[in-house]
Amino acid sequence: MYRLINVSLSYQSNNRSSIEALCGINLHLNPGERWSLIGPSGSGKSSLLLIMAGLLAPTGGQVLFRGNPLAGPPPEVALILQDYGLFPWKTVCDNVLLGLAAKNLPKPAAREQAFRFLSMLGIEEHWHKYPGQLSGGQRQRVAIARALAQEPACLLMDEPFSALDALTREQLQATLLGLWKDLKFTMFLVTHSIEEAVFLGNKIAVLSPAPGRLIHVLSAGEQEETSRNSSRFYRQCSAVRSLLEGGNHAH
Repeated sequence: MYRLINVSLSYQSNNRSSIEALCGINLHLNPGERWSLIGPSGSGKSSLLLIMAGLLAPTGGQVLFRGNPLAGPPPEVALILQDYGLFPWKTVCDNVLLGLAAKNLPKPAAREQAFRFLSMLGIEEHWHKYPGQLSGGQRQRVAIARALAQEPACLLMDEPFSALDALTREQLQATLLGLWKDLKFTMFLVTHSIEEAVFLGNKIAVLSPAPGRLIHVLSAGEQEETSRNSSRFYRQCSAVRSLLEGGNHAH
């Protein structure tokens, strides 16, 4: 689905010197895979996600989406950001309908689709409320419903659960995994959390400190059930932690 070939990103600082954010990233994402991207703060994780979303152009290398050079946001890719991205003056239902605007569905069909995904996320009874009336977890469920209502082939997420308390965060991780099993979209998640990376990713890409280089891709294999209490889960967390602590050396 995605092929990143030697992707690099540099930008100019205030004193006009060039700062390298990403260096020589090579990744290959197949349809239906679950990826986590983890690295220290400032390693370019969010920048890489924006490049994959077609919202930021790399200064070096190439991004291919379905075999073609990425020239802008692909319509079959949905993006969820850290701050939910909801419009405070629109109701829950209208926020989800916004995600469907590009599909030009008749109004009844669009509303049916919106309610289907609100129901999947367990928040259909809040359809008439405004984001300000919801908890953080509920707002994030609305953001996920809006993204998935577009029926994307790929879902890109930037730290979607980082502002939530631990229990809500774990509940939403499990919900997301359940939706992935039902809908089989490709998933690419940026996170700071080792446990989240391991729980949600069957492939875990680890970046070095800035400039972000790909240290390693850990493959968790296809676990039928991801259990936080399994020895496999602890081994994977330990492996990711070792890579992050080990620092800079790509191999």
